[in-house]
Amino acid sequence: MSIANPSPQTGLFAAMSGQCGATARRLGATARGTCPVDMTRAHVGVAHAQSCGKCVPCRIGLASISDMLEEIIDGRAHEGALEDLEELAEHIRVSSDCAIGYQAAEQALISIRAFREDFEQHMAHGSCLRSSSQGAPCVVSCPAHVDVPGYIALTAAGRFDDAVELIRKDNPFPSACAYVCEHPCEHTCRRAMVDDAVNIRGLKRYAVDHAFRPRDVRRLASTGKRVAVVGAGPSGLSAAYYLARLGHRVDVYERLEKAGGMLRYGIPNYRFPKDILDEEVRSIEQAGVEIHCGVEVGTDISLSELRSQFDAVYVAIGAHGDKKVGMPGEDARGVVSAVQLLREVAQGRPYDWRGKKVCIVGGGNVAMDAARTAVRLGADRVTVVYRRRVADMTALAEEIEGAVADGCHIADLMAPLRIECNGEGEAVSLVVQPQIIGPVKGGRPSPMPADRDETALPCDVVVVAIGQEIQACSFEKEGMTCKRGSFFVEEDLSAVAMEGIYAGGDCMRGPATAILAIADGQTAAKTIDRDLGFHRELVLDIDLPPVRLEDRIACGRAVLGERPGEERRRDFELVEYGFSDREMRQEAARCLNCDHFGCGILRKEGRLAW
Repeated sequence: MSIANPSPQTGLFAAMSGQCGATARRLGATARGTCPVDMTRAHVGVAHAQSCGKCVPCRIGLASISDMLEEIIDGRAHEGALEDLEELAEHIRVSSDCAIGYQAAEQALISIRAFREDFEQHMAHGSCLRSSSQGAPCVVSCPAHVDVPGYIALTAAGRFDDAVELIRKDNPFPSACAYVCEHPCEHTCRRAMVDDAVNIRGLKRYAVDHAFRPRDVRRLASTGKRVAVVGAGPSGLSAAYYLARLGHRVDVYERLEKAGGMLRYGIPNYRFPKDILDEEVRSIEQAGVEIHCGVEVGTDISLSELRSQFDAVYVAIGAHGDKKVGMPGEDARGVVSAVQLLREVAQGRPYDWRGKKVCIVGGGNVAMDAARTAVRLGADRVTVVYRRRVADMTALAEEIEGAVADGCHIADLMAPLRIECNGEGEAVSLVVQPQIIGPVKGGRPSPMPADRDETALPCDVVVVAIGQEIQACSFEKEGMTCKRGSFFVEEDLSAVAMEGIYAGGDCMRGPATAILAIADGQTAAKTIDRDLGFHRELVLDIDLPPVRLEDRIACGRAVLGERPGEERRRDFELVEYGFSDREMRQEAARCLNCDHFGCGILRKEGRLAW
């Protein structure tokens, strides 16, 4: 394929001027998230602004083209508007007195002819073709593809119930993600090109905190099909929620005493209060999901028994096992895993570590949770031991900062070697080898032993937080395939060589974030619904507020406040404050509405389909 080199003035459109087909032109010239119709409008607008205005074709004609393109983009154009646009552009092309009018009109004609189906889609539905626009970056980078610009606009308008319902269309845990999501959407926010990314999680937090109550869940007519879900964590409950809404009967089996998975047993209350999680679980049950707690699949009932009783089974058991470091002394008294620590605290059986010295081995978010929990359990000194630099930690920057503010110490570039014990088998110190940073491997600099002596860090407790494992022995015995410690499934989450069995979440991808587990549950629900012979669609009727047309001035990013470290370290109450009304409105006004400008309108107003 031959494509001309685009000049700075003509950009996208010079690349479209070849004689290749429309599809090839789109692949070769259109950047991710670019709507060719909106790009045409922008190009004509720039040309009109640069025109001297001497001749009528430029002065009036280009303005008329811009107005017609606006109507086409918004789906307000009359029938035959595209032909009228072509006729006007041709008149301008042949009658303009300068190259500005001539080239702008010619590029508009080229765009219409190369991307005609995009123009027709806008005229008919007020939305972009999915093939030419991949959506707003924040929506694309969210694993569950939640409509971020939509709920920000609804939040700004004070329609908090609608905002939460819009989130719930793709994510049945809006509150959980408002409090603990790692917000990958913010990493691709185009507002960063102006000043800084929009605080999307903070706006979601405001919406869920001010919503009155969830609406009655709309369910499609019963299909007569039954689906079992193993595991009541974020992935299992997400799949159950959507399957129930699609009309299937869903039973969830959970081995622990309460539903929620790692949202309940892995995230401390000071980050995500469990009464809010209880409300989320209740809303999922109201969708028609029946949850059976205290039932362990593989012990109380086998996977094959479930398969014989249900039309499909989704396995989402998470990763609740703890990994061992493999160092001497790891079995000593006083050595616990971070998973065990957080679970005991969540179940109301906290350790008494008053006056003790605690070492945390690890550098992820779980290690930070364990360290901050140890502080609240009364530890005299908490030290996070990590073999790489602080900059290389996998924990979120705000979690590391929070741990330091709570009084934790970080000993980076220290590799644990062994745990020394006293005569009674109790841990008394963690021996570490100082490290230096070395060559980059796997995206991060690798540590290497430094030419320094070993160091013993006195401690009464060692918490191991280096990762989690799935507990899959009983499932493997029944034929499920594991690869590198996780269930091995097809791309659509169906189990390899096991008809009617599916798996997703942490037990499939390894320990990851809640939003990734939720996205797997959504994918599993769609796959199961399809494999059961249905291709149903969930539709949400919400009229979105009109798009704001005023300029977005440079403005600093609003941040969520926190309780003082000296105060919050004494209890498990919520640490983070939400936005005030003024902060919410200021932050929402920073949104660039990428779903409308630059990335195309990806929804048909009033009808949002799942």
